[in-house]
Amino acid sequence: MSRRRVVITGLGCITALGETADEFFGALCQGKSGITTIESFNTTAYPVHFGGEIKHFDVTKYIDFRESKRMDRFSQLAVSAAIQAVKESGLDFSKEDPYRMGVIVGTGIGGIKEIEEQHLILLNKAPMRISPFTVPRLMANAAAGNIAIQYGLRGPNFCISSACASSNHAIGEAFCNIVAGRSDVMITGGTEAALTPLGLASFCAARSLSLRNDSPAQASRPFDKDRDGFVLSEGAGIAVLEEYEHAKKRGATIYAEVLGYGATDDGNHITAPLADGAGAAKAMEFALKDAQVSPDKVDYVNAHGTGTELNDIAESAAIRTVLGPHAYKVMVSSTKGAHGHLLGASAAVEMIVCAHAIKKSIVPPTVNLDNVDERCDTKMDFVPLKAREHKVGVAMSNSFGFGGHNACVVFGKV
Repeated sequence: MSRRRVVITGLGCITALGETADEFFGALCQGKSGITTIESFNTTAYPVHFGGEIKHFDVTKYIDFRESKRMDRFSQLAVSAAIQAVKESGLDFSKEDPYRMGVIVGTGIGGIKEIEEQHLILLNKAPMRISPFTVPRLMANAAAGNIAIQYGLRGPNFCISSACASSNHAIGEAFCNIVAGRSDVMITGGTEAALTPLGLASFCAARSLSLRNDSPAQASRPFDKDRDGFVLSEGAGIAVLEEYEHAKKRGATIYAEVLGYGATDDGNHITAPLADGAGAAKAMEFALKDAQVSPDKVDYVNAHGTGTELNDIAESAAIRTVLGPHAYKVMVSSTKGAHGHLLGASAAVEMIVCAHAIKKSIVPPTVNLDNVDERCDTKMDFVPLKAREHKVGVAMSNSFGFGGHNACVVFGKV
């Protein structure tokens, strides 16, 4: 019996770089940046004044105003992106078995904005002035739950929270759910809205962020020897995954196929990766084995590429370990140079990058990569500065998170 195939039939995206998947990918390929000065709160006392902030987002374009007030921003972004993805897929859920339709959405932080706002009310007013919607807003599973409610879906529904690997884990588990025959359609991806006073302060305190306040658009510099930290961003990426025959029967447009998934943990340190990238390499190996794809067939790697010294060096080592000599032939780019680091939502928007790269035969660049760090290997092709036309048959997407989490998803052309 052949394994059930899984394809992507709809994409939705809300980021600082674009409010649809097409806008987002187009801006990436044009070398644009979504990193700007933060306007939603006063950053005067902070050492960092910029991030990947979504300006002028109007949630009422997607959700009724009254309903949106019952959601934290991270849920609003996820539901809005899901509405885009479902519309694009052409699915009519009224004609489907709701128990065969599910949702798995990742987030690293969840409703931090709600926690901050309600804590101020607790301190400045009184305990019973706290909103009765506090828990439904802040809980990490709220995004997945609200998407299911939006469409009346009754299949598997849960949240995965594994820091910056959250949405790759979510995509991988949604894929496995369809392969196993438990579902025919899964809405999946990730969402994050941690660009808040506490969120920014926390990463500033950890000294993880770039300090290039005078040049925000040039601050995120994956694999560049002059990088000085990552850039905190917000946003959501959502995809409709569908069993191939189900999609084919209804004449759906297909972006790409999900071929395989691998996950491991470093088991070493709560924030630092293994220096040789061994844990990340194993996740990549497992994903390729699951996909039944040999390393020399990979055309493009969307790197986790945060623009931090430890990550960039470890990941480039992992890619060389897995791909061997082919590592010097494959294109490797980190799109975080343009959109920053969306934490638990990063892999979700990077899935969109892989799907579009496959469908449109364009590999987006690593912007701001002026001088490759020798420790990342100057012989590797990190697609510096400019997008490149190239047929992509197989793309691999990496994501690694605090806690030592490693996840890799392999995509292919149908």
